[in-house]
Amino acid sequence: MKSTATADAVAPAPAWGVRAPGAGRSSHISPGMEYQGTTVQLCGLFPFVAGSGAPTIGVPIGRHMLWGEVVCLDPLEWLREGLITNPGVFVLGQPGVGKSTVVKRLITGMTGFGTSALILGDTKPDYTRLVEHLGGQVIRVGRGLDRLNPLDSGPLGSALARMGRADARQLRLEIRGRRMSLLLALCALVRGQALNNTEEIILGRAIDVLAERLDHDPTVPDVLSLVEAGADELLTAARARTDGEYRRRVDQLVPTLALLCEGSLRGVFDGPTTKPLDLNAPAVSVDISQVAAAGDQLVAAAMLCTWAYGFGMVDAASVLADQGLAPRRQYLGVMDELWRALRGASGLVEHADALTRLNRQRGMASVMVTHSLADLDALPTPEDRAKAQGFIERSAIKILAGLPPRELNRVNEVIKLSGPERELVASWAAPEAWFAGSVHPGRGKYLIKTGERNGLPVSLTLVGDEWELYDTDAAIRQAQP
Repeated sequence: MKSTATADAVAPAPAWGVRAPGAGRSSHISPGMEYQGTTVQLCGLFPFVAGSGAPTIGVPIGRHMLWGEVVCLDPLEWLREGLITNPGVFVLGQPGVGKSTVVKRLITGMTGFGTSALILGDTKPDYTRLVEHLGGQVIRVGRGLDRLNPLDSGPLGSALARMGRADARQLRLEIRGRRMSLLLALCALVRGQALNNTEEIILGRAIDVLAERLDHDPTVPDVLSLVEAGADELLTAARARTDGEYRRRVDQLVPTLALLCEGSLRGVFDGPTTKPLDLNAPAVSVDISQVAAAGDQLVAAAMLCTWAYGFGMVDAASVLADQGLAPRRQYLGVMDELWRALRGASGLVEHADALTRLNRQRGMASVMVTHSLADLDALPTPEDRAKAQGFIERSAIKILAGLPPRELNRVNEVIKLSGPERELVASWAAPEAWFAGSVHPGRGKYLIKTGERNGLPVSLTLVGDEWELYDTDAAIRQAQP
């Protein structure tokens, strides 16, 4: 028979406590307080340290690396739903980790939802096969290929004939402003510095005279010929009393314009546009890969013309929609290798900033892609570097691929990252294993940051035709002996 002391030692205590003085017995236990609310309302009581998944709005980008749920992205839809304040996307990552892959997934999905994609200057080219697969238009700019006229009114010019007199007059002033802005940027590019006030006034008057005299869009050779001839209107604009005084005013302007026609840019921007943009195409790519090997100056000039032409297409569609002459359209503009254009000459950053600042009003999302924030250091002046950093700060969505710790220190000055986020992105930049067939650890992995929210770590997996359409190494494999 067991003793009573042994039995009491192993017996569990009653639910309300032991019935004895000082044993903490309670005759009644009240239920605990229950709180109900969202994680935003009760964030102080929310026990988890990772953010929730993104809403299922937009193009499926991949699966959340922690929860496995599908993460979707569409800057225009997110703006409409109030999730972000502007439709700008900035993609940053090392070469070979899949920056262009996530952009191509966005292009494929958004064109499927009715958004028109504009690849404004494809330098590799990375997007040609995809655009052709989507039934879009590819324009190949280069010597002996398609030519772009910097003074072409583009789709805006075709909209003039369909508008009333007052609206057409306003649009003509807009076209003039665009021509001047682009021509001044190109002249600054080939000269290495901005034109002076007198030269700018002379160019403006030359464009006005040509617009009155010609029944087609003027070209840079037309402007050069008129400036060299010294028409009476230009002497008046130059405030020159004699022909000799006028010649002194344009002695630097003439060779600058000649460089656009006879220098390294010959055969690219010195004639009418040979292949106009198609407003009805689901996607348009301007392939400038043929001029990429000719140096940064030609690449910068090609990108500037491409950007101006592309944004003119967006504005033309907006004007036609406002007049009730065409359905409302929305666009996704891709600006890859952005810094190759901006480092061409001082002041080009301001030109690009003016083009992109009104994207929200245009119904256009923009995607800017680069390898490193160190690219900013190549810009000519501190003012240019500060304004270029504004591109990043102004983009509501930042997509970070694999980046080394040194780069992340700089990124953290612009995009606030938590400790775990930095460690995660840095782990994607680690070198791949030393054996054939290994895959870079950061390939297809991205951290999507919006505002002060926790980032969304996403893993993208290609499906179906994407393996071929998104492949940027096909040329290397095909060249194997």
